[in-house]
Amino acid sequence: MIDLIVIPCVFAGIILGAISGLTPGLHVNNFAAMLLATSSVLMSFGLTPYHVASIILAAAIAQTFFDAIPAVFVGAPDSDTILTVLPGHRMMLEGRGIEAVRLSAIGSAGSIIAALVLVFPLSWVFSKYNDLLMKYVGVLLLAVAAFMIKAESGPVIEGQGSLVHLKYKALAVLVFLTSGLLGIFAFNHEILFQSPLGMEPEPLLPLLSGLFGASSLIISLSSGTIIPPQEDTRLQIPAGSLARSAFLGSLGGSVISWIPGLSPSIAAMAVRLGAPSTGEEFLVSISGVNTANAIFSLVALYALGRPRSGAAAAIKELTIMNFDLLIGMLVMIILVGVASYIAAIGSARFFAGAISRMNYRRVCLGVLAGLTAMTLAFTGWFGLLVYVISTVVGMISPLAGIRKTHAMGVLMLPLILHYL
Repeated sequence: MIDLIVIPCVFAGIILGAISGLTPGLHVNNFAAMLLATSSVLMSFGLTPYHVASIILAAAIAQTFFDAIPAVFVGAPDSDTILTVLPGHRMMLEGRGIEAVRLSAIGSAGSIIAALVLVFPLSWVFSKYNDLLMKYVGVLLLAVAAFMIKAESGPVIEGQGSLVHLKYKALAVLVFLTSGLLGIFAFNHEILFQSPLGMEPEPLLPLLSGLFGASSLIISLSSGTIIPPQEDTRLQIPAGSLARSAFLGSLGGSVISWIPGLSPSIAAMAVRLGAPSTGEEFLVSISGVNTANAIFSLVALYALGRPRSGAAAAIKELTIMNFDLLIGMLVMIILVGVASYIAAIGSARFFAGAISRMNYRRVCLGVLAGLTAMTLAFTGWFGLLVYVISTVVGMISPLAGIRKTHAMGVLMLPLILHYL
């Protein structure tokens, strides 16, 4: 007999995922914790632990479709979408914001298809060789960082000389180490992050908001950027590149879901190394990584019995993951993917129309004020200090003419030192 109650639960989860995805600083883990805390009350209304788990799962998947929208249209990132800001915001300033969100949604949808193919082979591989993989995480991250720096050549300017690329590589090392040391400093002083409102402090909020959000907004303000009308443009990426980018994103997301501490952004950079790609392809990949990571965090719970995300941890508290439950949740993920894809594109059209009528300078100032207030509310005065320093460090890359991805040292360097 089909459980009809699960359908409204899934759509309730999609609504929560949309809210968390569209609200910078709000994560689905906040809703997962809230639902877990109120699960006994929900069950008194006839819901079962499976229904509550379904809401959490649907919210976790839906968020990965919606969280590109604030990254594209206002340049406000979170820990999963920090690199979406780079090509996505650029496309918005070219009048292609809706196309950017569509590419992101295609990456997420494509990763669901790829994940369904990869789920059981990768479950077997990682359940068998997970301990071996953990031994070499530090080396792999060090190799990724080295390739990032080696690939940096700076802007092409005629007459600079044959050795100028060494200057840009040195600047890349400077940004990587500076952001990395800032990350180490912040993580080593987590106790100093204190929310004046009593909320759970999050050290990543001031770090990432400064490095990838506020710094970009300040540069946009200083350059007098104007938002062009947002047209619903056709995709400018071949179908083969689109499929390859979605698959690589799904593969990267599936791998990091087994390794504690790794972020989707690191995986997105890793899967694109050695494969020259456009910003559009990278946008598809990073979105695919985010969705696959959410899916395989659930699979890791089934294969290893260990949750790899806040949502998976909440689901573990509610249910015992077995094969039948996993199959049911994979079917549920397909439904969530279809509904979230349609809703995300519709939301993008709404935001595109709204932002085109706004004064971009006021939008930037408003977002800056919001990021600053959110940092203070969640992390206190120490968090605000880290946010200001992060903003200054985040401005080095665009002013020096190098890729801003080197600021990912804020996450990579602490992990490299931890795993080596």
